[in-house]
Amino acid sequence: MKNFLLHKPARNQQYIISVVLVITVAIFGLALYGLVGYRTAAFMLLVAVSIIAMFFDIAPVLLAALLSALIWDFFFIPPRFTLTVGTGDDQLLLLMYFVIALVNAALTYKIRQMEKEVRVKEEKANEAKFYNTLFNSLSHELRTPITTIIAATDNLNTNADRLPENIKTELLSEISIASIRLNHQVENLLSMSRLESGAFQIKKDWCDINELVHKTIQSFEPAISKYKIAVHIPENFPLFKLDFGLMEHVLHNLIGNAIQYTLPGTGIVIQALHDDDKLVITVADNGKGFPEGEIDKAFDKFYRIHGSKPGGTGLGLSIAKGFVEAHQGMITLKNLPMSGAIFTIEIPTETSYITRLKNE
Repeated sequence: MKNFLLHKPARNQQYIISVVLVITVAIFGLALYGLVGYRTAAFMLLVAVSIIAMFFDIAPVLLAALLSALIWDFFFIPPRFTLTVGTGDDQLLLLMYFVIALVNAALTYKIRQMEKEVRVKEEKANEAKFYNTLFNSLSHELRTPITTIIAATDNLNTNADRLPENIKTELLSEISIASIRLNHQVENLLSMSRLESGAFQIKKDWCDINELVHKTIQSFEPAISKYKIAVHIPENFPLFKLDFGLMEHVLHNLIGNAIQYTLPGTGIVIQALHDDDKLVITVADNGKGFPEGEIDKAFDKFYRIHGSKPGGTGLGLSIAKGFVEAHQGMITLKNLPMSGAIFTIEIPTETSYITRLKNE
């Protein structure tokens, strides 16, 4: 039904559906003729024409209006089974029915056209808002690490002989952190572009979840050292058939989100479980959690918690959701009872047969 409403049938199909619907309603009216009479049958046919007008082009709707008037005249208005109309009142009634059916069809179609124009304008306005938000995010998120890299490298080039070794090390660390941040933002933008265009393919292979998690954590050094990281993965955990690169990106965005929105010293717990043929990965923290009214918006593009500190484009969670769904999985978010939030990833996937035998 949803596809029928979103994708209008071809013109020939519209004619067929219109005729079938009118005839079906007429048959139903004939079955009830002894109870409802011919005037009520007119309302039934008029409703059918109105429904057709809500979804189809004007030509099939006008055909339905004409056909319904003829059917009502021939099968319902006395004398029945003839196109002759017995009384002047019925003649006027038939004429008014036909006029009302045509006007109703035309007006309904016109309203649909106006609604379509409004939707097009709203889409253009949303598109403009999308690019404005993107530009504003990029102007900060790309400029900040680039400015840091330029300033640090300029300082090193200009004062290389006079700077103490600890300052040089600090400047090199700033360059490294800024470069990683810049690279991550570019990767997020490219990933969102690939998701929206559909121009990427899942490349599944056997993945070691331990390796996946620890490699992702290492990519946050040295910032991650300020947090209490705990990883809980069972021994002899089976291999899973996943796209390693996409899942690394998913975990990177979830852990990065925890770092972005919690204070140093916060605990971040990453856990992996094997539930039947599903891989379940959770990323939890004991920070403040999400405002209850904003949880449903967390995976929207460019969403950022109200009043959050500067940094981030608001694409990370949206990309994580897209990559998980590309694996036919799902990702959910909820606040923990005491404090903090937990992201749960569930992906149906194959497990390694050899490892499963070992576990048994």
